[in-house]
Amino acid sequence: MGQIKVTPAPIEGVYLIEPTVHGDARGYFMETYNQREMAEAGLDAAFVQDNQSQSAKGVLRGLHFQRTHPQGKLVRVLRGAVFDVAVDLRRNSRTYGQWFGSVLTEENHQQLYISTGFAHGFLVLSETAEFLYKCTDFCCPGDEGGLAWNDPAVGIEWPGVVGDTLDGAALNINVRDRAWPTLRELEKTFAF
Repeated sequence: MGQIKVTPAPIEGVYLIEPTVHGDARGYFMETYNQREMAEAGLDAAFVQDNQSQSAKGVLRGLHFQRTHPQGKLVRVLRGAVFDVAVDLRRNSRTYGQWFGSVLTEENHQQLYISTGFAHGFLVLSETAEFLYKCTDFCCPGDEGGLAWNDPAVGIEWPGVVGDTLDGAALNINVRDRAWPTLRELEKTFAF
């Protein structure tokens, strides 16, 4: 391995990816993805779709997954900062129902690889953020599922969030994301 460092997170199936950043007075250069190095680290994913979003501070997107066409995702921030979260939905996993989160910023250049079988979401911490994710399967409208962002049984510790606010301002969460079931409710109708 040379340009990309891969570190397993405490939850099997989630990995922190740290590219080597080469910088000088002109700026910087980095490889954000290298198939050979990722495969050497055990991440043999084939990406078929790239997505990018732009969001304002306090936007919380998620927690999302696809039911019959699950997606592995390699995610990173191009501009700004987000708190990125993965929740293990694999019933046979020893970490079922547990979450992992990491602050991804344009300065730290870190990425997360989230395997299939996880719900995924993020909270924008900066004034704006541009977020990029590579996916291992295509987006399938009508196949989406979700998990409540504030399920107390999962207990995600969103930084700066008190109730429904971030730094005193209301979180910006769309109607669909506010309506997702809790993990216990989800168990009644779905399993990876």
